[in-house]
Amino acid sequence: MPANDQVNWQPISQIMLIASMIDTSLDDTREHLATLTKARAKPHVLNDATIDRVERVHTEHMEFVAIYTQQLGRWRDETPSDSQTRALDRMATQNQQLLDVTADVLALARELRKSTIERVLGMSDAVLGLQSLLGKRPTPKR
Repeated sequence: MPANDQVNWQPISQIMLIASMIDTSLDDTREHLATLTKARAKPHVLNDATIDRVERVHTEHMEFVAIYTQQLGRWRDETPSDSQTRALDRMATQNQQLLDVTADVLALARELRKSTIERVLGMSDAVLGLQSLLGKRPTPKR
């Protein structure tokens, strides 16, 4: 979210909406992490544009994690009911997990960027051959 955009803070009556947004983001981010983890064995199938998109989307997720944290804090200041407090506790846990998983996605994307198809194609035949012999590059199956 650009710095000049104002956050539209929600009333506590929207707690289920925000909970759903956090839960959905967490589920989606876990799926992205699983997909990128599979690509770790063959990062050369990815291109820079894909990694750029992953980094852009998940950097934005980090911004939303911070907004969710602030929203939950605002609601806690409103003296929520016991059930709302339990929901806020669960949401805070989910939001922390979203932060952690998003950080994992971004770290993995940085790692994978080192071996995208553009990086492989940019290597000389000698360097690529040597790395393949040393086991540092997966050998494409024919």
